[in-house]
Amino acid sequence: MSLIDILKYIILGIIQGLAEPLPISSSGHLLIFRNFFNTNLFNDFNFEIMIHFGSTIAIIFLFRKDIAKLINSFIQYIKTKNNIYKSDFNYIMLLIIATIPAGIIGLLFKNIIEELFLSNIKIIGFNLLITGSLLYIIRNYKGFKSDNEIKTKDAFVVGLFQAIAIIPGISRSGSTVVGAMLNDFKRTAALKFSFFLYIPISIAGFLLGFKDIVSGNQLSIIWLPYLLGTIASTITTYYAMKWFIRITIEGKLIYFSYYCFIVGALVILFM
Repeated sequence: MSLIDILKYIILGIIQGLAEPLPISSSGHLLIFRNFFNTNLFNDFNFEIMIHFGSTIAIIFLFRKDIAKLINSFIQYIKTKNNIYKSDFNYIMLLIIATIPAGIIGLLFKNIIEELFLSNIKIIGFNLLITGSLLYIIRNYKGFKSDNEIKTKDAFVVGLFQAIAIIPGISRSGSTVVGAMLNDFKRTAALKFSFFLYIPISIAGFLLGFKDIVSGNQLSIIWLPYLLGTIASTITTYYAMKWFIRITIEGKLIYFSYYCFIVGALVILFM
């Protein structure tokens, strides 16, 4: 594999790392750049799994204390039924409920959806306009529900918004934050719930695809670009996520709305 090809994998990891936490659709941007480079190099589902997992590593690291507390409380509540741990136990149950819609739709329709949208890059542009419109709608929302005030219905609705984001060009982080804020989550609660929702989906995809990655006959060729791309994704996700949290808390999601409008229009007009 040439140095240029390895650099393309690193670039793809950076794109994933930037676009996953930001509400601008990582899948849409990956397809746009693949089309821009006019190459099939990026048509690699296993590599996509790896760079998504890189984003997961960054999310887990950033929220490591919260995640450790949730897991410990979940286990302790099962063992003791002590109400001290019930709130965190319920939170994990809500995350499980919210994961179900995307899990079902992903298993049944992900390949069909991706093949449909791969055939016409301009559709990605229209979907980015939809993402921009959703972000514009909730630009001034603040909400009042904290973590322990989220209901089962709220979690399921957010899960439906995540399921919609299987469509390339519809941002996962953007749609879940929109779904949460339309259900009156506080901005910080919406962000936390959105990022935590990404973890089980990404880990499941990684575990399902890992066997194919390590058992492939090209492992000796792909391990370096895969590793570098994953590292690039992890680092850029971490810093992009911290920036996105600050921007959202400050109520400046409208800037991402404008970005989606501009990129969507450019894709429709020129690609």
